[in-house]
Amino acid sequence: MKKIMFNDKNGLTQAVLEGIKTQTRRIMNPQPEDCSTVHRWYKSAYWKDKPMSLVVNEDGSVYCEFCGYGAKLEGGSIFRLPYKVGEIVAVAQSYNSFYNDECNPNLFPNGAGWTNKMYVKPELMPHQIRITNVRVERLQDISDEDCLKEGIIKGQCGSADTHFMDAYYVPNDIQPYCTPQDAYEILIDKVSGKGTWERNPYVFVYDFELVK
Repeated sequence: MKKIMFNDKNGLTQAVLEGIKTQTRRIMNPQPEDCSTVHRWYKSAYWKDKPMSLVVNEDGSVYCEFCGYGAKLEGGSIFRLPYKVGEIVAVAQSYNSFYNDECNPNLFPNGAGWTNKMYVKPELMPHQIRITNVRVERLQDISDEDCLKEGIIKGQCGSADTHFMDAYYVPNDIQPYCTPQDAYEILIDKVSGKGTWERNPYVFVYDFELVK
């Protein structure tokens, strides 16, 4: 079994466990080579002027839906999907975040896993998700609906003296934003580093459900 990590500082692990967050974007690293120049070779094809459009095959490979060109990484290897549809994945948590008297102490090794979830064993995690769908898109193609699936919270701001209006919030933050995408832009830069939104990289979009 594999594990997947969500950002704790911004409350995303808890959002997954509460069923609020049901989607996650993972940056393709390194980014795939652009095959749009290949399209222009096919002068009679209707897609000769279209940009690269990546789709995910059942075997986890990634390729362009127009020319069939496999998404390649530096060095020429074909990209393979980290998590596949139907796969059960453990939600990584540090041992000390859930350990109690009901846990078998003989199963939990000493070491960094008690405070750092990067080093935990997947089979010891109390919660799991099932990958239900995966696709590839540019980061900025995210819809308002998907922003909410990513954990953005819809609320209100204002007062009874003026008026209330819809507002959107990053988890663990009280700053309101006018649109879901405005809030998600802030969130992804917090999680993946400043400038991530502006770079607009290709990402894997995983839909999932909590199964345990």
